[in-house]
Amino acid sequence: MNQHDPAPDQGPDRSPGLPQSGGVPPEETPPAEGSTLDAGPEETYNPTKGWAKGPTVLILVLVLLFVAFCVAFAATV
Repeated sequence: MNQHDPAPDQGPDRSPGLPQSGGVPPEETPPAEGSTLDAGPEETYNPTKGWAKGPTVLILVLVLLFVAFCVAFAATV
């Protein structure tokens, strides 16, 4: 028996629910698959958005020191 041949006890003419045209009626099609957004583990780590206070304060201090240096340099020239 060839692997592409239908099973001997179940031919296209004996398959339940198949119309003579060979198609599958709409009421027998499986429901649509769900979204893949629901797949996978639940996300529990949600970091805060934006910068942390430490790096922001450090950058602000460095900018203020640079501005003070520029003003002091300009005043001495």
